[in-house]
Amino acid sequence: MKNILLVDDDPTVSETLLGLFDQSEYNFHHLEDGDRALNFIENNNPDLVLLDVNLPSISGLDILKEIKKRDSNLPVIIISGYVSTENAIQAMKEGAYEYITKPFQIERLMLTINKAMGDQLTGEPEIQSAEQPLIHSSEYEIVGKSPEIVEIAKMIGQVARSDAAVLIFGESGTGKELVARAIHRNSHRCENPFLSVNCAALPESLLESELFGHEKGSFTGAHSRKLGKFELANNGTLFLDEVGDMLPSTQSKLLRALQEQEFERVGGEQPVQVNVRVLAATNRSLVSAMKEGKFRVDLFYRLKVVSIFIPPLRERRSDIILLAEHFMNQYSHLASKTPKTLSTEAEEMLSKYHWPGNVRELENNIHTAVVMSKNDTLQPEDFPIFAENGESVQVDFEEIKDDYARMFNDVLEPMMDKILNVSSGQVYYHLQSALEKVMISKTLHYVKSNQVKASEILGISRNTLRDRMQKYDLF
Repeated sequence: MKNILLVDDDPTVSETLLGLFDQSEYNFHHLEDGDRALNFIENNNPDLVLLDVNLPSISGLDILKEIKKRDSNLPVIIISGYVSTENAIQAMKEGAYEYITKPFQIERLMLTINKAMGDQLTGEPEIQSAEQPLIHSSEYEIVGKSPEIVEIAKMIGQVARSDAAVLIFGESGTGKELVARAIHRNSHRCENPFLSVNCAALPESLLESELFGHEKGSFTGAHSRKLGKFELANNGTLFLDEVGDMLPSTQSKLLRALQEQEFERVGGEQPVQVNVRVLAATNRSLVSAMKEGKFRVDLFYRLKVVSIFIPPLRERRSDIILLAEHFMNQYSHLASKTPKTLSTEAEEMLSKYHWPGNVRELENNIHTAVVMSKNDTLQPEDFPIFAENGESVQVDFEEIKDDYARMFNDVLEPMMDKILNVSSGQVYYHLQSALEKVMISKTLHYVKSNQVKASEILGISRNTLRDRMQKYDLF
C-alpha cells in the first residue's frame, strides 16, 4: 500500500483527490493543519506529500524545508492556488519534486504523482498551466503568470542549488539578465558579488582587460594594475551577456578560466585563482556560430551545462498587462505621481501589439506614458508606439517572417541531426504535423475554443479546422 499525505486547508481539494485513488492500493491521508504534518510524516513514513503553500499556521515552504532536512528522498509536490514565480523558485530550490497550480489538470497531476512515487525524484517535471496573476514590486523580481514564465521560475530554483554553468537564450529585451540575477539571488553565493559584462559592447582589446584585469605598463594607458571582473566576482557570480559576440582569442582565455578557475591578468605572469560561477546569455544561435567556426565547441559545452530559453513577449501575451501594471507602479513611484491605470482601449492595444523589442520596449513605452501623461488613466495616444495615429500598429507578416525563421532555426538546430537519423524519409511530415498541432492548439486556447474565430485567425475553413482537431485529439 502506498501512503499519500495531503496537507491543504481546502476540503474541496481533499474531496477531489480522494476520488482519484484506488483505496485498495493507496492510503490517502488529509491534514488541514501544517503544524501536524511533520509529526505525521515522522510517525507514518508516507511515500508522497502533496503540500499547499498557503496554510493557516505555517507556510508550506517552511514545512518543505523541514521535510527535506529529515528525509531528502521523500518526494514533495507543492500545490498552490496563487501563481508566484518566487514561490516556484523557492520550492524547486528547496528540493520539491514539482510545483503545480490549482485548478489541477487531473491527467497531468496523476502522471506527476505516479512518476514521483515510482522514480524517486528522477523524473522530469510536468509543465503546468498558471491561471492566476502575479505582480511583484522588486526591481529584480520576475513578473508573469504564463506557463512559460512559471517553468523558467522552476528551472531557476533547480539550478540555483548548484554551481552549474547556465546558458540563457532569448531575443534582446526578454530579460536574460533578470533570470541570471534570480539564479544568483537564490544561490549560496547570494551574499557575494554579482557582476555583469556585455561582451558585445566592448572591443576585444578592452574586453580581455575587463574580464581578467591588467598589470601596470602592460599596454599604453595602463598606468596602474586593474582587477578584472573575474577577480572582483570571486566567490560570487559573473554574468556574460551576448557571449556569442566574443572573438575566438578571448574565448580561449575564457575557456581556461572556466576549466581551471585561474587566469593571468593582461601583461601578467602569475596565475590568479578564483571561485566564480559563470552565467552566460546570447541572442544568437551559437550552434550556427560553431558551424561557421566563430565559436568554440568546447567553450559552448562549458557554458551550457544547463540551458534556459526565454520566449519573446509576443508568445506569452498573458504577461503583457501584468508587466505594464508593474512598470506603471514602479515609474509612478519614482516620479512621485499617483499610480496610473490603463484604459480598456490601451489594454487591448498593448495586448495585441507585436513587441519586437520585447519587455524592454514595453517598459520604455510605459515609462514615457507615465512621465508625459497628465491623466491618471493612460490612453493609447499616451504611448509612443501608438502616438502617431492612436491605432494599434498592425504588423505585416512580411516584416516578421524572419523572426519566425530564426525562432524555428534556434529550436530545431540543436536536435536536427537526431531528427534526420530517427525520422529518415518522414522528416517533413513529422515536423509539419507537430507544428500544425501546436499552432492549432495554441490558437484555440487564445480564442477560448471559439472555432469560428480560430479558423479566421489561422486562415483555414472551419471544416479543415475540425478535421485537424479530430486528427490531433484537440476536442
